[in-house]
Amino acid sequence: MKTKTLLAASLFALVLGAPLGTSAVLAEDAHEAPQPPRVMWSFAGVFGRFDQAQLQRGFQVYKEVCSACHSMKLVNFRNLAQEGGPDFSESQVKALAATYTVKDGPNDAGEMFERPGRAADTFPPPFPNDQAAAAANGGKAPPDFSVLAKARTYERGFPWFIVDALPFVGYSEQGPDYIHALLNGYEEPPKGTEVPDGVHYNKYYPGHLIAMPNPISDGQVTYPKNEQGQPVVPETVDQYIKDVASFMSWAAEPHMMASKALGFRVILFLMLLAGLLYYVKKRVWADVGGEVHGLQPELHKTF
Repeated sequence: MKTKTLLAASLFALVLGAPLGTSAVLAEDAHEAPQPPRVMWSFAGVFGRFDQAQLQRGFQVYKEVCSACHSMKLVNFRNLAQEGGPDFSESQVKALAATYTVKDGPNDAGEMFERPGRAADTFPPPFPNDQAAAAANGGKAPPDFSVLAKARTYERGFPWFIVDALPFVGYSEQGPDYIHALLNGYEEPPKGTEVPDGVHYNKYYPGHLIAMPNPISDGQVTYPKNEQGQPVVPETVDQYIKDVASFMSWAAEPHMMASKALGFRVILFLMLLAGLLYYVKKRVWADVGGEVHGLQPELHKTF
């Protein structure tokens, strides 16, 4: 009975998309998940920028590993070529899109048909519908990759949530930090911990019982090589996770760099405007102030 309760609670939390990293107690003896460690992301902070090479590697990990289960319905192929993203060329995007089969229609006969993908298409999902995805994954459809990095977070607690809100701190990488921790958090359960069949132990998941198996291992994805024939970065689990988490952050906010640049220009403009208004105010009221001071002796005589 206890085993069934643990399994049901774990799947229930997965269905609801419980905020990752919060202390969601799934059983009476469950322990609170530790706080994910901070990772130094290139896109963090006010002046952060996405690393284009890392985004390309992250897309490779998604395409070869994650796309077997996770859809990415809000990203078009052409987005991969836009400024501030992975920076693929238009020809690369067209060639990539053509490797996918997209259902289209209806045609003149009123029938649906399949065709090669185009740059304007979104990434086709791995399953025809959510019901099929759920049936193939233990009763719960895997979440869409498009906004997963924004949909997942964790509580930092006092006083960190105040520090995170400071303008020149601007910590908003809870999502990728949690994803990095979660995918690194698979381990053998502590002695005495009962793990039901079809569920896995993860120290960073609330309740520690997660339906998704460990998806990646060392050497699973082959990265581009340098002139010496060596991978440009280590082909390790930790590197794969950092790369795909960065790609997920871009997919959730593809215009982040443009937004940061615009925000910085707006702040500079407001600072200049504030200085200009202060100068104008001083000039306008300078003569008025002199006239008031000049009338003071006359007022004293009157009274």
